[in-house]
Amino acid sequence: MLQIGQQPLLVTAVALVLLFAGIGGVFAWRSWSGSVPEPERLTASRLQQARVAQASEQLIEKTKGIEATQQQSVDQLQVVQDQLLTMQRLLSAQQNETRKLTEQVGVLTSSLDNLRQSFASTSATDDTASARETPRRSRSRATVNNRNRSKAAAVQRKRSR
Repeated sequence: MLQIGQQPLLVTAVALVLLFAGIGGVFAWRSWSGSVPEPERLTASRLQQARVAQASEQLIEKTKGIEATQQQSVDQLQVVQDQLLTMQRLLSAQQNETRKLTEQVGVLTSSLDNLRQSFASTSATDDTASARETPRRSRSRATVNNRNRSKAAAVQRKRSR
């Protein structure tokens, strides 16, 4: 039988024997299978690095493309802003011109109203004076018209003969 003091040493010894047997088994398996994990890891690492480098290059190209597109958008926005400012200036100028024309139309309208009033007052004065002279004029015109009719009738008679 084992004593209590010897038992931990026995467990440690068994554990060490099992550990060495496991390590030996791993080395034996690798040597018989012929595969060495280090070159495979290096190859896998290099492939991964190549993929990362390719992905980085693609990201850089896409970033440059996005930057170019963004710059074009900024340029187009600047052109639109310039056009907007030009349109605002033109609109302001047109509104100012419209105000001036409206004022001029108002002045012309008031001038026209003044002329109408002046003409109306002048016509009222002239109507009184012309009322006295109108019968003379109408008589003379009537006489002239009668003479013209008689001449026209004489000419027609001559033609009909």
